[in-house]
Amino acid sequence: MVWRPPTDTIHARIIAVEETPVLRASQDLLDHSVEAIDGVIGVVKDLYFDDDSWVIRYFVVAAGAWLSGRRVLIAPAAVTMPVWELKRLPVNLTKQQVKNSPGIDTDEPVSRQHEREYLRYYGYPFYWGGGGIWGHGAAHPGSLVAGLDQEGSAAAHLRSEQENRRADAQADADHRPRGDHHLRSMGTVKAYHVHASDGEIGQIKGFLIDEIGWVIRFMVVDTGDWWKGHEVLISPEWIEEIRWDDNRVLLGLTRDAVRRSPAYHAGGLLTREQERLLHMHYGFGDYWAREVELENPELQLTPSEFSPPSAARP
Repeated sequence: MVWRPPTDTIHARIIAVEETPVLRASQDLLDHSVEAIDGVIGVVKDLYFDDDSWVIRYFVVAAGAWLSGRRVLIAPAAVTMPVWELKRLPVNLTKQQVKNSPGIDTDEPVSRQHEREYLRYYGYPFYWGGGGIWGHGAAHPGSLVAGLDQEGSAAAHLRSEQENRRADAQADADHRPRGDHHLRSMGTVKAYHVHASDGEIGQIKGFLIDEIGWVIRFMVVDTGDWWKGHEVLISPEWIEEIRWDDNRVLLGLTRDAVRRSPAYHAGGLLTREQERLLHMHYGFGDYWAREVELENPELQLTPSEFSPPSAARP
């Protein structure tokens, strides 16, 4: 019997999230047209994610001739209503705002200091403090307060700065170096080799991204010669170590467990039921229910309410 969460009113948010599959293939985001309020900015050429939470922090956009082909960063917080079928990402920015934004060399690692300058320019709170994958308890970028740019008041600016100082203080308390380069290019990581506890299983071919929180939920791994003709899904939560210096991802799973995992058919829609079965196979609970609890601590869910029955991890 497949585990289901409770269906009372308190857990309605969990039910709603469960019934809405919102995973997008990373390659489908490339070459999307990013459109400002007053015209096209350019096209998406890469995505930067942070290697702590595996959340997409920026789209790397190749601007058109209007900006001499300069590459700029656009945060997911700016995205309004994507038009997926037309490969369009409208943003609530003007071309002049983008033109005047802090210059960032996308060929070099983006430092935390560069991010501070960028986020302050647009009025976005820092995401690295206060809980939630987007900071300040936020589970998606749309729930962030965009400070001065949205409210246009001195009070909003002061509040944003206060939140930013708290975020930096929290980072210091967690012993995170302020100048640490923590952003990774999805295009670079895509070629990494993935190793089970007893041998290599293949290479990263792509990623499946939650379009609400912009979280990387799965790596798509091409099993190559080890298991020809197959692709498998591996969650970042199941990674034991990443060796950035030699492009390797190490798992605490066995090859046999990976081979026995629920089948994944490339290009098909991954349902919540399929996700649940995959997590249960490896002995992990449902991430979406856990995140609802973090976003809404008043729910006070017990482990048995947001996790399926325990399973022996292979």
